Amino acid sequence: MANTDERRFEVLRAIVADYVSNQEPVGSKTIVERHNLGVSSATVRNDMAALEEEGYIAQPHTSAGRIPTDKGYRLFVDRLSEIKPLSPAERRAIISFLDSGTDLDDVLRRSVRLLAQLTRQVAVVQYPMLTNAAVRHLEVVPLTPARLMLVLITDSGRVDQRTVDLGDVVTEEGVLRLRTVLNGALAGRRLAEAAARVAELPEAAPADLRDSLTRICTVLVESLVDHPEERLVLGGTANLTRNVADFPGSLRQVLEALEEQVVVLKLLAAARNPGAVTVRIGEENEDEQMRSTSVVSIGYGADDMILGGMGIVGPTRMDYPGTIAAVRAVANYVGQILSAR
Repeated sequence: MANTDERRFEVLRAIVADYVSNQEPVGSKTIVERHNLGVSSATVRNDMAALEEEGYIAQPHTSAGRIPTDKGYRLFVDRLSEIKPLSPAERRAIISFLDSGTDLDDVLRRSVRLLAQLTRQVAVVQYPMLTNAAVRHLEVVPLTPARLMLVLITDSGRVDQRTVDLGDVVTEEGVLRLRTVLNGALAGRRLAEAAARVAELPEAAPADLRDSLTRICTVLVESLVDHPEERLVLGGTANLTRNVADFPGSLRQVLEALEEQVVVLKLLAAARNPGAVTVRIGEENEDEQMRSTSVVSIGYGADDMILGGMGIVGPTRMDYPGTIAAVRAVANYVGQILSAR
């Protein structure tokens, strides 16, 4: 080894790998037998003593074995120099599965199912955030001569429908003119900007369209500025019950916390940049109910614009390299698919 610190980190890495794999405390003899560190068992014992004194590993009971602490997992994650890439076959399977989604809802449901299967943890995907969305198109559909349906489609794939009673009959030509005026003002604009433009439209409209536009714009402003609570898709909760021992006395609390959307949204809040994975380990989670878990999250989107967040929730004893690779890959493909639609 280059120096004592590097050797001790290799010992920590070995303890993390064996404990994640076997869920058994790891002893010095096991490390020497399984990992080619090139040092004696006595040296490994000394390194383990130093790591324990510094808080990176702990002795769960009177056996000779040690397990990683939250601090040890944090150092391990921070020192990950390489994330094992998914194989070409795995990548093809992911993109094929996600690209088969028929609409936004289907793509996100598939994303959650896929993440839960790949990581064997709980997967969470946040619906695209309206605050970041722009208007792609506004369709104006006549229901009756005096009633219209407005279908607002954003670039994040969300669709909002509203009906408007015009109070008077509008001709087909009138509907066409309304559609042209509205899309000319809204298309390509972020929702907040679009709401401001809508409010100004009636004043500049031709006299024969002014009354209809006033009614339409009143309804549209509500649609553009009314941002309901962000929706989440959750999957794989049963995965947590496979390893109850990882949550001593706290699994019920974790499951209850996952039912609260506000808690989960807070977990995803750190995911601000596409491609940048955030890992929160144990006590680093703000919510007390989640302090026996690790959360691996990322923002998904396209062209440097975040549409939403996604990630997994599992025990601190998890395969961090594999989980990070899976979360990053799925987020990348979801962003590509949604931006192409």
